[in-house]
Formats: sequence, structure tokens, C-alpha cells
Amino acid sequence: MYLIIFFTILVFLITYIYGNARGAPWVPSRKHDVQRFLTLANITPGQKVYDIGCGDGRLVAAAAEAGAHAVGYEISLLPFLLAKFRGLFIKNKKNYKIIYKDFWHCNLGDADVIYFFLLPKIYNRLQKKLEKELKNGAKVIAYVWPISEWEPEKIDKVNNFPTYYMYKR
Repeated sequence: MYLIIFFTILVFLITYIYGNARGAPWVPSRKHDVQRFLTLANITPGQKVYDIGCGDGRLVAAAAEAGAHAVGYEISLLPFLLAKFRGLFIKNKKNYKIIYKDFWHCNLGDADVIYFFLLPKIYNRLQKKLEKELKNGAKVIAYVWPISEWEPEKIDKVNNFPTYYMYKR
């Protein structure tokens, strides 16, 4: 029994460490920040929204409830399972999808909105991926750190809360 518990904890730890090493730490979004995201993204029904490194799926759920076809990618096992569990309780289940996969191996070309809270150490590579794949007019929303090579269309700064940067391709 102890061996099963040990290996379960070890698997969760390894995937958490892997996620951090890939530039995607899990830090749950605050309720206030989720609402700020929805306002900034100005989601309309039918849009395709991706949260790359979705954590526990809060933003994916909020986008799905707003009518978007929302997809979250997560590579850390515990937040992935929490996100899958969250999906059981949202009203608009058909628009909510969580995938256990590294977003680097996915094509994001059909996105209307991309959201991420990733470490800036991967921004150069991410910028190239987004420039290559995203269609014209797609919104990219970065949480906390700006993409240094791009000019934001909007900046959402609120005292005592992290900043959002919204770009349009």
C-alpha cells in the first residue's frame, strides 16, 4: 500500500517538475483575474480559445461558459486531473476540452484567442511558434510578462494584481 502511495506521489511530482522545466508552472488563477481575462479577450460564441498550460482549467471553463470552444493543454498530472474534474460541473460541457499533451506538439492555427501564463525563458521559441501558426486577427493574451518583440494592443494593469498583455496577430 505504501509503495502505491509513494509511486503515485512520485508520478505527480515528476510531471510537476517536468511542467516547470518546460516553462509552465502551475499557479491557479484568481477569480478576479479570470473575469479580467474574459473582458480583455472579448470572447464571442463559437470562437476557438486555447489555454496553453491550462493548470486546473479555470480559464478554459470560463471561456466555455462564455460560448467559446475552449481547449486547455496541460502536462502536469495533478492540475490536468483537476481540470478534467472541473469539466464535470460546468454547464457548457460540449465546449470544454482538456488535453494531456505538451502544446509544443499541437497546431494552434485555428485559434481566435490564445492565453498563457508561462515563464519568459520560453518566449522566444513561443513567439516563433505563434508567428508561424496563428491566423491574422488572432488574439494572444500573456499573463504577467510581456512578449518583448511584440507591441501590445492593450495592457490591463490593476493595482496589486498581475498585468495582462493582449496582442493581435
